[in-house]
Amino acid sequence: MAKYEQIADALRQGIRAGQLGPGERLPAEDKLAARYRTSVPTLQRALSELVAEGLIDRRHGVGTFVRTPRRRVERSNDRHQWEKDRARRSRAERLRTGSTEHDTGLEVTDLAFHAEYRDAKADEDLASVFHIPVGTRLLERIYRTNCLEEDAPFALVHSYLVHDVVAVNPELLDAANEPWPGGTQNQLYTIGIELDRIAERITARPPTVEEAEGLGLKKGVSVIVLRKICTDIGGRVVEVSDVTLCGDRTELVFTTPLKRW
Repeated sequence: MAKYEQIADALRQGIRAGQLGPGERLPAEDKLAARYRTSVPTLQRALSELVAEGLIDRRHGVGTFVRTPRRRVERSNDRHQWEKDRARRSRAERLRTGSTEHDTGLEVTDLAFHAEYRDAKADEDLASVFHIPVGTRLLERIYRTNCLEEDAPFALVHSYLVHDVVAVNPELLDAANEPWPGGTQNQLYTIGIELDRIAERITARPPTVEEAEGLGLKKGVSVIVLRKICTDIGGRVVEVSDVTLCGDRTELVFTTPLKRW
């Protein structure tokens, strides 16, 4: 293991063990270099590793600080059944919590929510998923939810519905009705649609400049890209969502029950 990797590992373990707490300032680089009996450039390379991992922040002219961990998100596959069970409950019950609260353990009052609706047309990609002609009118919904204590959202969400399908209920076309209690499954329930299954396809990649800025990502942090495809009990795709998640704060948990022999 190279010297800079040894130093990075020692600092990493100290942060994770709580020996260096969130917001705590690290000693000056020359003092750290002396502590680890190395050169300042080698020490700086070790610190760069920890910056890329999101463990520390280097503030020009101020110093290096242990980064305060961002609120973790645990997204499990049981969330969809939880949403379906909730979709037909009373409005009062649906208002009490939502999927973000389910994934983060936060309360409604801890969150800031933003929704934007706009017209879109199905490109070749979306048309092939929905099994509709290219150019079909869609309703695109853009969602951003963040903890009030943080500036960046948990995810960047673009959800697509076939416009003519949801236009049966004009309320579903108005972003002013967001955050909709019960979410998309309740929205679909208002027009007689019950989901049969949800498929999620997951990949990871470096973020675009816009994604890194929008999610508040540090250099070196990847994004998790999730495409969610919702199919109703008649076999029709009724919603497609593209969700871009922060690689440094999101854990995807999948539990698959197995049939006994």
